[in-house]
Amino acid sequence: MRPSNTLQNAPRQPHDDHCHPAAGKPDFLLWGSLLTVAIGYVHYGWLGGEDVSIVWYQRFASSVFDLINTVWWGIAVGIIMIAILAKIPREFVISILGTNAGIKGVLRATAAGVLLDLCSHGILMVGAKLYERGASIGQVMAFLIASPWNSFSLTLILIALIGVSWTLVFILLSMLIAVIVGTLFDHLVSRKILPDNPQKIDLPEDFEFWLEAKNGWSKVNITFPYLIDMLMTGVKDSRMVLRWILFGVVLAGLVRAFVSPEQFGIYFGPTLAGLGLTVLVATLIEVCSEGSTPIAADLLTRANAPGNSFAFLMTGVSTDYTEIMVLKSTTKSWKIPLFLPLLTVPQVLCIAWLLNI
Repeated sequence: MRPSNTLQNAPRQPHDDHCHPAAGKPDFLLWGSLLTVAIGYVHYGWLGGEDVSIVWYQRFASSVFDLINTVWWGIAVGIIMIAILAKIPREFVISILGTNAGIKGVLRATAAGVLLDLCSHGILMVGAKLYERGASIGQVMAFLIASPWNSFSLTLILIALIGVSWTLVFILLSMLIAVIVGTLFDHLVSRKILPDNPQKIDLPEDFEFWLEAKNGWSKVNITFPYLIDMLMTGVKDSRMVLRWILFGVVLAGLVRAFVSPEQFGIYFGPTLAGLGLTVLVATLIEVCSEGSTPIAADLLTRANAPGNSFAFLMTGVSTDYTEIMVLKSTTKSWKIPLFLPLLTVPQVLCIAWLLNI
């Protein structure tokens, strides 16, 4: 049996997700960020920032130039990966989840979350659909926590910004938190503290991953027009990611322009006060996962605070008010979304403090 198209064809409920522009309206965030980055990059790259008496602008243009030169290859490879992933039916990833709660189901949900290449708000739509299809609360939470900045494209960006070692450390730690939180949620459900998911899994019982993959691959006809179409799809689908990466570059450039390395180290350094301020800022600033990546990189490289960098990425996932409201609407319960920061933030703070030591 062919995999169900439930996820792809299901109608989306109207929403005002600030992560995506409204249909039919200009994407001011994308084009505004792109224009700002282009002006700073071209001016500094071609003119060296000369003939500009505004000191902060010189610092801003220099920062934009350095950041773009650092992440361009990750963006390029990310676009290619998005193009490839766009050709893979989402059921193949979702089938990894399995049908049972418990540690095995949570582990599979965490793996599925890492594989999906979506932003922190785009992943909410998939998470909500997983709940509707019968995934346990623990699986949904593990999926949401593991997903946002562990996607392939953002992993490349992080590697370019902070190196392979720290990127792998952050990914493994976030997956650990996802597994722990998912297991705790399932335990709370079994203790009747949180409501169980009344939905049932509706994946085809005879769905065989490798057989479907083999059948799908046999039907692929790789031609030059096919590759061009893939590339165009990658560019189009990456707009959601690019708009927030460019916006994050603008934010990081402004921070570098107005806050000296010494001040940055004092405010957001590897201290308890710096960690607390980082968590506060991450909670108040509603920035998509792609936009938070350059800022998190600066916390590690400029403030020498790896724990704060990790906390900035993870706290944004755990305390995002859009995520809390979507979870409330999906589960019809306030307790479930409010338990997300309650169980996640203390772990993030403890790990961040240990990373800063």
